[in-house]
Amino acid sequence: MKCGPLFAMPPALVYAAASSDSLSSQPRIVMPQPDLVIFDCDGVLVDSEIIAARVEAELITAAGYEISAEEIAQTYAGLTFKDILMSIEERSGVAFQIALIDRAETLVGQRLKRDVRAIEGVHEAVASIIAPRCICSNSRSERIEFMLERTRLLPLFSGRIFSAEETPTGKTKPAPDVFLHAAETLGADPAKTFVIEDSVHGVTGARRAGMRVIGFTGGAHSYPGHADALTEAGTETVIRRWAELKSVVAALSEWADE
Repeated sequence: MKCGPLFAMPPALVYAAASSDSLSSQPRIVMPQPDLVIFDCDGVLVDSEIIAARVEAELITAAGYEISAEEIAQTYAGLTFKDILMSIEERSGVAFQIALIDRAETLVGQRLKRDVRAIEGVHEAVASIIAPRCICSNSRSERIEFMLERTRLLPLFSGRIFSAEETPTGKTKPAPDVFLHAAETLGADPAKTFVIEDSVHGVTGARRAGMRVIGFTGGAHSYPGHADALTEAGTETVIRRWAELKSVVAALSEWADE
């Protein structure tokens, strides 16, 4: 594998001279940056995946198909509840009532209002990113904004929240549509866009969009083998703590496959 700078900058570091009125001309190091950094929301910024998984497991089990919150998190994280039900129906032959979707929406919303928390270290990590940033999620924008407001993350993403269901196509992850829509809207090259994802379905969508992906396993829904699953899906690296993000983004910005 040959490695070289990701962005078209002859030297890896660009030096800008200090202002002319400075007594000493000290060089300033300018590191290459991605065009855009995209964050998933559930299980990445806020610890909501495990909350939703517990509610969904209770409802699905009561409807006739026994499943645990852990299995929901491992197999279906990143999917909408509708897509989860459709997948289970195809595998098991159990038919679910459409009203189950509205019931889950109500119950998950109630639990989130009571229990949702930001993942430790996320405020500092997001603020450390110099490049433009946004959110791409399968959740509805109202829920995303509520969770971000409750966890004091909304000012970091205001006006840059993209819900897959609200894109022109309405296709949710693992389709690449929401990622491509965000990149087009914000004027970013997909090949120079980084995505932070916690689910195989999210990683798959980002890779289909031609983006580079960093896996995240710091949520309460993480499971043994989580990092391996994300790597197999196409992440370039996986982090567990938000304190690692800044250095990982810097390192990946410097190097890419040629």
